[in-house]
Amino acid sequence: MASVASRAQPNPGGVKTRRVRKTGRGRAILVSCWGVTNTSNKTNQMTHQSNPELLNTVLQLLTEQGHDGFAEGIRILVNEAMRLERHQVLQAQPYERTDSRQGYANGYKPKTLSSRVGPITFSVPQVRGQTDFYPSALEKGIRSEQALKLAMAEMYVQGVSTRKVSAIVEELCGASVSSTQVSQCAKHLDTELQKWRDRPLASCPYLVFDARYEKVRHDGQLRDCAVLIALGITPEGQRTILGVSVALSEAEVHWRAFFQSLVQRGLCGVTYIVSDDHPGMAAARQAVFGAVPWQRCQFHLQQNAQAYVPRLDQRAEVARAIRSVFECATRHAAEQRLKEIVTHYTKNAPKLARWMEENLPQGFTVFLLPAAHQKRMRTSNALERVNMELKRRTRVARVFPNEASLLRLITALLSETSDDWETGKIYLNMECQNPPSV
Repeated sequence: MASVASRAQPNPGGVKTRRVRKTGRGRAILVSCWGVTNTSNKTNQMTHQSNPELLNTVLQLLTEQGHDGFAEGIRILVNEAMRLERHQVLQAQPYERTDSRQGYANGYKPKTLSSRVGPITFSVPQVRGQTDFYPSALEKGIRSEQALKLAMAEMYVQGVSTRKVSAIVEELCGASVSSTQVSQCAKHLDTELQKWRDRPLASCPYLVFDARYEKVRHDGQLRDCAVLIALGITPEGQRTILGVSVALSEAEVHWRAFFQSLVQRGLCGVTYIVSDDHPGMAAARQAVFGAVPWQRCQFHLQQNAQAYVPRLDQRAEVARAIRSVFECATRHAAEQRLKEIVTHYTKNAPKLARWMEENLPQGFTVFLLPAAHQKRMRTSNALERVNMELKRRTRVARVFPNEASLLRLITALLSETSDDWETGKIYLNMECQNPPSV
């Protein structure tokens, strides 16, 4: 075997080579120099000559164990290739004193990789000093591993359940991954998503707020987790997602912290807000945006009114009556129409009449806007459509392991939506000079 190593030919430029030599017994030995560059280096040749037992060990494994010895044979050869590559990078052998030394060996770290012959744990050489070193034998594997992690994260973001991702990876790669590992791979997105959530804001005349709920595990229990979303209309008339927040409560403290974070990031120039009457939102809105006119979503008002209709056969009639109020051309006309329907239902549905008299005027703030803006800004439907898309993506997960995983997925989806809006068509013509309806 020593004579075989001594006849190794030079390999200029570090090109990976395969050489088959025959021993006196006629057995073929496959010698692979993974990651070893410039094998014409005399030091490397001397190392091969002084360690003939390495190839004998591999040959013995293959002879005695057959296929079962493949993994151990690969481990031995790759470990030796990485060790030799470290010598070359450091330009010195262990304990050798030389002026050309570029650093010092610093032991080994185990790393387990999945392969077609099963998992293999390699001993990765480490160095200390100013020299950066990672074995070229494993670089391709690292790139493939990173690509796989990104692919799993992308599948997760696209709404594929973690269990389905696990099944796909096992089918393609022959290696099983748990749903927890899929979620951990998705964490690679966190840095970029955090940058998007913290990006600076500017002037947004119109704001739309909404909230939705998802199931999250917390302290061993299933809890409803509130997802708060803010949409803005820029001075150029483009829609943009301003921010998102996730917490176990939709209470005032959550809304207030969310509103304050938007202002701290630079949000200004707000002249109009539309949303549903979410619990805790009113106090938070008054504390942060107290002087800004607020419009209660007309669509939600019609839905809320149904709870006060005494008979099922009256629901369609009541819905038509409320629509007739909101479809008036001016605020004065809407107020007159409201008085008429309140009078009509005072005797037959007194609770409904009182509710309409107290709540429907909250949907009249939209008349302060130019007539061309009123149709799109009288409801929070712009965010309702976003919520429908979020629901389509999140229903495959059903239950999120924690708030962080929910925030990660929601942020990734909203950032994509916002990018599409900001580069798409104008949502509102902000140069419109039509006077408001009064």
